[in-house]
Amino acid sequence: MATFALIHGGGGSAWDWHLVVPELNEHGHESIAVDLPNEERSAGWWAYADAVVDAFQGRQPDIVVGHSLGGFTAPLVCARIPVDLLVLVAAMIPTAGERLDEWWTHVGYEDSGLDDVFYHDVPPELAAEAQSRERDERSEALREPWPLDAWPQTPTRYLLCRDDRMFTAGWARRHARERLGLEADEMDGGHYITLSRPRELARRLDAYAAGLRDPRR
Repeated sequence: MATFALIHGGGGSAWDWHLVVPELNEHGHESIAVDLPNEERSAGWWAYADAVVDAFQGRQPDIVVGHSLGGFTAPLVCARIPVDLLVLVAAMIPTAGERLDEWWTHVGYEDSGLDDVFYHDVPPELAAEAQSRERDERSEALREPWPLDAWPQTPTRYLLCRDDRMFTAGWARRHARERLGLEADEMDGGHYITLSRPRELARRLDAYAAGLRDPRR
């Protein structure tokens, strides 16, 4: 069994993971989806990381998972506490001192030019609820340099979504390779994979957990 810390993306909330959590439970894991302080104007990046650490009340997650903008927070958690594995799901990868508004240019972001980059493959009623739950990103973190000098030593995997209209598969492969020297893992689904394919995503996360237990890894 593994313990997962699940970190949502920009404008999201812990609710984004509400379909994944029971699927992970079915695999025998424990997971906590965390609400980041993205509506608190004074919150910086370390406040985001501390929200995750505090949610575990002195315990430590085995695997930290960051979705989308959660890629800025997840490695900070790994710098705060020992973690066995960091998983980035359709995520943004920052570098030392980089601000969010700089990131788009630095990584050569390529807009797909398609409509509905977030919810195109999410069931309509679920997509409508997700949109009604979107939160404003008002925090200081969005204007603050990313605070680590280097990526943490935590083993890291990047999982891209082949049907992602926000971070397209070709761009995401290059992003993982250029930023972390990683060959991305892949699965079908769009950007909001937590809502469109929660069972398949949970299976992938379970496989990562199994890899931690495999003495051959």
